[in-house]
Amino acid sequence: MKKTDKKKLEEFIRVDHAGERGAIKIYEGQLLALNTLHKDEKLKKLIEEMKVHEEEHSDYFKKEIEKRNIKPTRFLKLWDLLGISIGFGSTLLGKKAAMLCTASVEEVIDKHYQNQINQIEDDEIELKKKIIKFRNEELHHKDIAFKEGASKEGLYGILDGIIKTGSKIAIKISEKY
Repeated sequence: MKKTDKKKLEEFIRVDHAGERGAIKIYEGQLLALNTLHKDEKLKKLIEEMKVHEEEHSDYFKKEIEKRNIKPTRFLKLWDLLGISIGFGSTLLGKKAAMLCTASVEEVIDKHYQNQINQIEDDEIELKKKIIKFRNEELHHKDIAFKEGASKEGLYGILDGIIKTGSKIAIKISEKY
């Protein structure tokens, strides 16, 4: 039986923990905007529902970090701040931008999780199953975001590029540090 590279496995779990926590912070930033400056009860309910999935994902990876004695990324606090900021800021720009934020992040995560799934061997089948489940839930969030008005047209295309680039940078940094 082939074994999953231990160093890669640690990187996967560290970055997935950071990413899922980051998703929670984005939603917290969006909810902060929706509770203070930009009232939209329907959007608020939708974001609260998606946040529940992210909390489940984050809890799983937090337990894996503890169980496997893996150091979390040193950048958690910075990612928290940036997540809240992008969530808050995107929501102030309106529903399309808030939903684009979700869609853009989920498009990056789709490829990120698929890459991990392709590298995890049968010795880590439970982890692989969880990542497959989480990927499917993230794809569902992306579909919801587009259904609810996410757009890449015009200036939204620039926002999409910024969010995706930031997400990819955070992934690379969190894998290693």
